[in-house]
Amino acid sequence: MSFYASVIRPLAFRLDAERAHHLAIGLGASMRALARPLYRLNAIKDPRLDTVVAGLRFPTPLGLAAGFDKSGTAIEMLAALGFGFVEIGSVSIDPSFGNARPRLFRLPDDRAIVVHYGLPNDGARTIAERLAKIHLPVPLGINLVKTNRGLGAAPESGDQIINEYVAAARVLAPVADYLMLNLSCPNTEDGRDFFADAGHLRAFLTAFGELQPSVPVFLKVSPLGGIATIERVLTAVEDHAYISGFMFNLPPVKPDGLKTPERIWRALPGAVSGPPAAALADTCIRETFRRMDRKRYAIVGAGGVGTAEDAYAKMRLGATLVQLLTALVYEGPGVVRRITQGLVRLVERDGLRHISDVVGVDA
Repeated sequence: MSFYASVIRPLAFRLDAERAHHLAIGLGASMRALARPLYRLNAIKDPRLDTVVAGLRFPTPLGLAAGFDKSGTAIEMLAALGFGFVEIGSVSIDPSFGNARPRLFRLPDDRAIVVHYGLPNDGARTIAERLAKIHLPVPLGINLVKTNRGLGAAPESGDQIINEYVAAARVLAPVADYLMLNLSCPNTEDGRDFFADAGHLRAFLTAFGELQPSVPVFLKVSPLGGIATIERVLTAVEDHAYISGFMFNLPPVKPDGLKTPERIWRALPGAVSGPPAAALADTCIRETFRRMDRKRYAIVGAGGVGTAEDAYAKMRLGATLVQLLTALVYEGPGVVRRITQGLVRLVERDGLRHISDVVGVDA
């Protein structure tokens, strides 16, 4: 058992989940002076993992998902853990306090968390100023979303929602290597289903395209709706060359098969992240890969990645890049290097020249 699992995690789990999260981010921010030497220590540099997507070079296909560092305050230390890329956010044009507390919960029996944060962040302008002073050794993605103004806020028109994304992108694209447009946040009450309307999605893609984004753009969409939803999204993006790929969000419903007793999670608001999210995510990855133009798009896979085998399985289903978040909570920072080393071993085991050779072989 690792030092993290035997000592750090039991201490952290005595704290409220959100307090522990904030302490981790604060610690990372305070240790940024150590980032460069730690990156040299943790980074796995193997040409068989070096991956190019939309013209961007990722030293490994394993990245940090948005949601851990919402406002980009600790990204230097997070990159130093050995990630191949780091994604922050979700970020909105205006600052947001998110949902009322409590809004983050642990399900240890499932090695999962329940997230109901509601997109708290410092706002695009403050974050852009912060990021302008930082240079990472790996690509930085910024996840964009509409501002969560709370349950009492006045309804917003379609144009207002779309314009918020465009405004945030205009501010943040200059400090990003790619943008991830979060079109399906599972833990806010306003605007969750806006892009389920095909007309809204087409209007959004047209308006965003007029911005002529200078960096690759990915869409983070709902995992619900099955093949019909996947085909609707693929049809909508067909005429918009600036879209480089897709990712699937957490569903706003509790998944089947939780080991945690229902009496514990029944009343908890939010989406379940971690291993229970894997099955639906894997189905979406496979079905999207089967239908998309593979020369044009790439899939970023997430949901239950805690081992090299988990990451490799998602790549075999069609993901070119993979992300983790919940594994950091249960396995600690060393999980990044362990998974990356494991990917090298799996490539060697299967006699591959490059890890990209497995993308989609099980689809």
